[in-house]
Amino acid sequence: MLQLFNHLLNNIGYTITIAFFLSRLKAFRKIIEKEAFETRDKLILSIVFSTMAILGTYVGVDYNGAIANTRNIGVVVGGILGGPVVGITAGVIAGIHRVLIDINGITALPCGLATIIGGILSGMLYKNIGVNNRKIYGFVAGVIVENISMAFILIFSKPFHIAQDIVMNIYVPMVLANALGVSIVIAITESIQEDKEKMAGEQSKLAMEIANKTLPFFRELDNNSLKNVCRVIQESLGAKVVIITDKKYILANYSDDPEYLLTHREIISESTKEVLNSGKLLVIESTDDETKFHCGLKDIHSAIITPLKEAEKVVGALKIYYAENSSLSSRNRYLAEGLSQLISTQLEISRLERLKEMAAKSELRALQAQINPHFLFNALHTVASFVRMDPSKAREIIIDLSTYLRFNIESGDKPVTLEKELEQVKAYVNIERARFNGKINVHYFVEEEVRGRMIPSLIIQPLVENSIKHGILKNTHAGNVWISAYREGKDLRVEIQDDGAGIDERIIEKINSEDKKPERIGLYNVHSRIKLLYGKGLLIEKLEKGTKISFLVKSGGEK
Repeated sequence: MLQLFNHLLNNIGYTITIAFFLSRLKAFRKIIEKEAFETRDKLILSIVFSTMAILGTYVGVDYNGAIANTRNIGVVVGGILGGPVVGITAGVIAGIHRVLIDINGITALPCGLATIIGGILSGMLYKNIGVNNRKIYGFVAGVIVENISMAFILIFSKPFHIAQDIVMNIYVPMVLANALGVSIVIAITESIQEDKEKMAGEQSKLAMEIANKTLPFFRELDNNSLKNVCRVIQESLGAKVVIITDKKYILANYSDDPEYLLTHREIISESTKEVLNSGKLLVIESTDDETKFHCGLKDIHSAIITPLKEAEKVVGALKIYYAENSSLSSRNRYLAEGLSQLISTQLEISRLERLKEMAAKSELRALQAQINPHFLFNALHTVASFVRMDPSKAREIIIDLSTYLRFNIESGDKPVTLEKELEQVKAYVNIERARFNGKINVHYFVEEEVRGRMIPSLIIQPLVENSIKHGILKNTHAGNVWISAYREGKDLRVEIQDDGAGIDERIIEKINSEDKKPERIGLYNVHSRIKLLYGKGLLIEKLEKGTKISFLVKSGGEK
């Protein structure tokens, strides 16, 4: 029995060698790495494990007319790793082969039948066991299949005393050898998945490092920043040259060897044009068609070209060139694809940021353009009326008007301190108070510690103007406007409240629904800017008497 067990251990060694060799083959690794097998994959796996099972029969040792073998290793592993189709196919082929090579043998029929049943049982385990439990279930399945085989020998083989002798002497070696063999082969094939996960982890880590290094360059999206993106990728991947293009031209390229820097701008590579048209990743080697590979660079032997997209539309390509074909590993291919998605996302974000900035400036220009000719005319008329009656008052109004106009013209799109913004508000209020002879009363409640807080320019004055024009002046009696600014947690809360005529609820609804043609342009523009900058616009409340408008300036700047 010991000699028989040693022989079966040697047979396991052959099987393990085959399994290890297969685990090194790219074609086999690609199949095992898949989450779902295609028909072609199942066919290949069926052939592989059927062959493994048949070899297990051939290298078996004869014992009293029976063959002590490791056939069921291939069958059980095939079923557990490949599923019912692979398990059953391998079981049927190996089982029929066992019968045919020794058709009159005492154990041919029971062993062949047990092998077929083993393929069916192991195939059933495919979807009913977790990935982490395959080795354990494989061992158990190996034990069960060999026990079925021994039971069939006792039942079907004649004469019984010979069958009994066979079972008594080969039972332990066969059960242990096949069960251990199944577990070991499964462990070898599972190492493929572990390698894949390890590679994915390394890819993710490297991709994150590249993302962190390139992120600052996407904030100022120009040719120089794109060149820096190429530099980071080239250094991280060990590539010879990295290129970023649009649909027609090379936008940026980088190589640590000046000899490899491109001097032409227009895309000449047919491979790049193919990627731009198809939107699919392309891997090429120097062994491919020379015209297809041509990139204007010498001593380049391989390349990965991936499309760059914005809103699912191809807008360019990322090209990574290597000096060796060996650099075209699965790791680098997956990483290149991930980088193209990363760059595409960053381009999309940069585009949205530019649109956001343009929108903010557009809203600001709309506010600055609101220096109403009628307001200017009325202010000058007020100055003229005071020149004779109260020259010092006329001088004050001129100074206020100068402050108001200078702020509107010079403030631009830069943030200003709350103190500076309130100076412009006070200049505006003073002019209106002079015009309407004390009908307007404005009260300021500003916490001292928030006066230096930075806020968007031209953000409070339009709201105060709205309160005066549409609130106070619509009443026959004098009215009040309260301007408050205070801390709310780490943020700044600004409130403008009046006791005027109040606001129509329909106007509030239109502004909140972002109606493109609201009745109050100034109010809508401020609401849009605040929402664009901080994520939430104005809070407009209709009071029992008057209107209250407030907004939050978030600490740390824009959202």
